[in-house]
Formats: sequence, C-alpha cells, structure tokens
Amino acid sequence: MNDQIELRHLRYFAAVAETLHFGHAAEKLGMAQPPLSQQIRNLERNLGYALFDRTTRGVRLTRVGQFFLERARTTLAKVADDIEIARRVGSGLEGALTVGFAGSVMFTGLPKAIRRYRRMHPNVELRLREGATEELMPLLLDGTLDLGFLRDGEARDGLMIETILREPFVAVLPARHKLAANSILAPAALKNEPFVLFARRMGALAYDRTVACCEAEGFRPNFVQDAPQWPTVLRLVAAGLGVSLAPACVARITTPGVVFKRVRSRHWTSIDIGMKAKLDNPATEAFLAIARQQFSKRGW
Repeated sequence: MNDQIELRHLRYFAAVAETLHFGHAAEKLGMAQPPLSQQIRNLERNLGYALFDRTTRGVRLTRVGQFFLERARTTLAKVADDIEIARRVGSGLEGALTVGFAGSVMFTGLPKAIRRYRRMHPNVELRLREGATEELMPLLLDGTLDLGFLRDGEARDGLMIETILREPFVAVLPARHKLAANSILAPAALKNEPFVLFARRMGALAYDRTVACCEAEGFRPNFVQDAPQWPTVLRLVAAGLGVSLAPACVARITTPGVVFKRVRSRHWTSIDIGMKAKLDNPATEAFLAIARQQFSKRGW
C-alpha cells in the first residue's frame, strides 16, 4: 500500500461505499461532507483510479471500487481483530506462558493448578518444562521461563523466591528393612545406613537441607549412589542399595519393594516459586493466583 494511504482513508471509503451517499457517510463518520469528499479524491489520486462514478442520479462503485471495497473490509476487519487480540494479550487472556518445574513438584498441587489454569485460560498456550532446580534457575534469569516451581529454590540477583509449601521429610526404606515395621522414625535410626540421593549439583539447597536433617541428629549420611530423579532413587532403594530421605509428596509414587515412614524432625524441604522481580508476561499473574490458591490447601 502506498505510504500516503492511511487506515482512515479505508474507513472513509468503506463508509461511502456502503451508503453510496457522501452526505450519509459523513454523518455516519461524524464529519462534514466537504472534507470527506476531499479525502476520497486524495485516495483515488494515490491509487491512480476512480473508485466511484459520480452522476447527477447518484454515486456507484466502479469495478476498481468494488474490488477495493472487498480488500478494505478485509484489512479493517483484520486490524480490528489484531487490536482485540493485543488487548487480550495485554490482559493475560491470550499469548503463551512457559512454566518450569522440578520433578517432585508434580506430586503436590501443581497438576491441579495447571488443569484449572487451562480450563480458565484456554487461549493461552501453556508450555511446561521439567528440570532440576539448578537447571531451571538460569532459564528463569534469561527469560526462557516465566515461572519456575522449584524444590528448595535459592534467591539470586534478579530472581525472587516465594515459598508456597513446606514439607516434612519421610524415610524411604526397602520393604524388608528391619525398620520397616516402625510407624515413625528419628533420623538417627538411619545413622549407619547407606544413602541414595540426587547429586548436590542438581539442587544445592535441597541436598543441604537433607544433610542438615541428619546432622541435627549427630551424623552425616553415607551416600553410596546418586540418581537424577525420585522414581530412580526409589527403585534403587527397592533394589537394596540403601535408604533415603525424601519430601513427603514422594510417598505418592507407588513403588513395589519400598515403604515410606514419617520422620520425627523439625527440618523441612520447600517448594518455591522462582520469578523475576519484574514480571513482563501478563499471563503470569493469573497462573500465580491459581497456584497460590491451590498450594494454600497444603499443596494437595
């Protein structure tokens, strides 16, 4: 389109084309007739062709005018749609939202929050990405993720951490372990046991809190094997490689050959939301509100 033709010219032309009367079109547009006639002449001059046949009996569209009216209507409708979509994106009702999560968070209230968000915001593309806490943190900082649901997240420059759930630890034992009959254990009961856990590089604070739970009882765990995911840790425990301490939600993972026991300790592990101090995606606030409400029900 010639850069001298503006959107208002299309609106003026469509009004005249639909009424076939300059006076009625001017009234519809809320303007005087002479300026409207002048704008239509300018439009025709820029196009190089007449859009209307003007006679003493009235006004009618030329063949060029008929073609141009169809295109003008399409353009005006698309602009109107684009404006509405832009407004919906600005209000968080359209667009995309990328949420990261540590694996264990999926055994708490996050799936319910996701399901509710999708039902309430069907036009937002929700992208989910699983990873260890240490993998998710840089993705939050560089903007790849809008939100991250972390296991024991640590605040960093440019990143806010909001704790939404504190969980107690549970002991993970082979089903035939000598302590399997106990309903509750003190961490000290595991003092001489080999431990299976994730590597510290996957979540430094989560690892340190697990160790602190044991150190408060006077011993440091003897780690004999690490594993990347809780389901793998549980299978290794079932295979007899050792025991573990896990967030309480992990007990939801049914694994043959494994039992979970409550732990008598004041120590805990947390689920935290990681986000930038300044949220630049309008869809983020709606998801946050739903997640906060879900986790206020103890995360279940």
